[in-house]
Amino acid sequence: MRIDSFHAPLAVAWQLTNRCGLECLHCLNGSGPRTPSNGELTKEECLRIALDCVECAIPYAILGGGEPMLSPRFMEVAETLGRGGVWLKIETNGQMLRSAAAGRLSSLPIRSIQVSLDGATQRTYERLRPGASLQAAVEACRTVRKAGLPLEITFVPTRFNVGEASAAIDLALELGAFRFNTGRLILRGRAVENRRSLELNERAEREFLRLLTRREAEISGRSAGTSGRGMEMCFRPFTFEEQVRSEAAEPSGTLTILPDGRVSASAAGDAVCADLRTHTVKEAWRSYLRARQGTWVEEIWAGLCLGPATRS
Repeated sequence: MRIDSFHAPLAVAWQLTNRCGLECLHCLNGSGPRTPSNGELTKEECLRIALDCVECAIPYAILGGGEPMLSPRFMEVAETLGRGGVWLKIETNGQMLRSAAAGRLSSLPIRSIQVSLDGATQRTYERLRPGASLQAAVEACRTVRKAGLPLEITFVPTRFNVGEASAAIDLALELGAFRFNTGRLILRGRAVENRRSLELNERAEREFLRLLTRREAEISGRSAGTSGRGMEMCFRPFTFEEQVRSEAAEPSGTLTILPDGRVSASAAGDAVCADLRTHTVKEAWRSYLRARQGTWVEEIWAGLCLGPATRS
């Protein structure tokens, strides 16, 4: 069934804030503690949009940032959506996730809590995420599982952490994650500035892919036995370009909501198709469908070829 037959989006990916307690070298949005928050949606605007999503019967919402838990609207938005029947995914660096927040989230329909673990040692983890604590992220994962919530792990491969990828997979298994997400470094935002120190060369990338394929087979075989537990290895499509092409062939039907309420026509690009400060979710959805009927895929692809841009 084509998405243009739907009266509302299948999902929203909502960047609640551009602020973050960290300045990660690979951040897509250039987020950090010094990122200005002026212009972001107010509490009243956020709750109105959340209620609009509920009224539209949108089944799924991804709450991210920046660091979503730094938004003073985070918990109220999550509870408004969740109590309205919307399944939630929370994307966090884990530095602020404590048992009190996990307890509140455990009463909601949580599809997953995704925590970033970009290394298996503090030295490597902090090199990509300056000032961050690997122990805090690991404890956040344990808190998630203790609260009975489903855990996802995400891992961004770089020149200096790819050697710990297998150990990171083992750590994800130990922590009880049901999925391990990874793929080629996306050259957007701060990753552009740090490209030379981050990007894998072709040989390292081939070895990384072989490792993922081998570990996928091992984990699959282990889960098929009587003594093992499974974990999905999610690394296809592997590149950002493949994701763009995949979305063009089979649109996800997801509205990407930026911190100031603007709606992007695609998570892969910067073109804005609506503004939820002045439009309803249904109006934004119609604008999204009209945008996709144009040349947005070719424009995004041309932008990728010319050079990545920072998502605003």
